[in-house]
Amino acid sequence: MSGPGQRFPGFDVLSQSGNWDPVTARVVLARVGPAGDLRFFTPAEGQAAAALLDRLLGQADGPGVPLVGLVDARLSEGRTDGWRYDDMPEDGRAWRDSLSFLDADALAGVGLGFAACPAADQEALIQAIRDLGPADWHGMAAGHIWSLWTRYACTAFYSHPSAWNEIGFPGPAYPRGYKNAGVDRREPFEVRDARPSDDPVPEGA
Repeated sequence: MSGPGQRFPGFDVLSQSGNWDPVTARVVLARVGPAGDLRFFTPAEGQAAAALLDRLLGQADGPGVPLVGLVDARLSEGRTDGWRYDDMPEDGRAWRDSLSFLDADALAGVGLGFAACPAADQEALIQAIRDLGPADWHGMAAGHIWSLWTRYACTAFYSHPSAWNEIGFPGPAYPRGYKNAGVDRREPFEVRDARPSDDPVPEGA
């Protein structure tokens, strides 16, 4: 979860799990347990979704957050954002349709399903959709599909302790709380940013 070159070397938020209330600990620790079977996506959809989500979050070199499992769990339980664009179907249908269309584009352009495409082709296919902006993509606004994918991807990523380690987030505050609130003030268990002058935006671009 942490290693050389990271902004918060040696930091592991799970070392604080003993300070969380039992319900919170159970919820968070379930996210780092063994991946279960998919409940919403079919196996083929799951492969396409996993490849898409990893490309969107740049997970080729880590931290290896199990994005497809987290998104699948949300969709299977109907935990949406509580809204959708009026020209879009409900989120589960939109995910199924968009993955099917992504596979169709990959087959037409590369001759392979999206999950089987080389990384460069996957990136090109995704970028082509992003570049369409509000224009039509298989009967849906491309920008609205992009919003759906990135909202679910980012929510999944930043719900996981591996992502918390990357940004130095020390996890839930209940019931312990925090006593050192303020800019550049840290709790005893927090770690100083090893690269404070580095702008994280270009890194993630």
